[in-house]
Amino acid sequence: MDHPQAAQSRVDLIFTLFDVDGSGEIEAIDFEVMADRVVEAAPQSDAAAKEAMTAAFHRYWKTLAAELDDDRNGRINREEYADSVLSPERFESTIDEFARSLARLGDPDGDGLIERPVFTALMSAIGFEPRNIDALFAALEPDPDDRISVADWVTSIKDFYRPEAAGIPGDRLVPSAG
Repeated sequence: MDHPQAAQSRVDLIFTLFDVDGSGEIEAIDFEVMADRVVEAAPQSDAAAKEAMTAAFHRYWKTLAAELDDDRNGRINREEYADSVLSPERFESTIDEFARSLARLGDPDGDGLIERPVFTALMSAIGFEPRNIDALFAALEPDPDDRISVADWVTSIKDFYRPEAAGIPGDRLVPSAG
């Protein structure tokens, strides 16, 4: 099955972000570092939300390693990683947990809305570029108080991992599309 170029670009971007140390492979330590950065970017969130986010990153790594690390060397290269986005049915529950945990971290008061500064801090901690973060936030149609809905953000995260999806808000995170 051929996948849209947008899906391929999303694969490349996420792999690059998750390869925190720039080694050309993603490993458990990359997910630990990323989890720490994201949790630190949300000081206003409670301990339960932070623990859920850390657990979601941990599960994300364990799922990738179990599904994609064929030689069991504890590392996943770019080619192996492509299956995480290009075979979403294998990772749907993991991505759902990740999306919900990230959105929960971004909504510390539980009102169902995420304010731009919190959104920007979390997305920056993941490693997205500021102009792409701003473009995504605008695409998610903030309300007059400059907030987006948790539900819209969760949906956009999950859509980001759907290979058939094109023209989605999350495509604005890809530098060439920004």
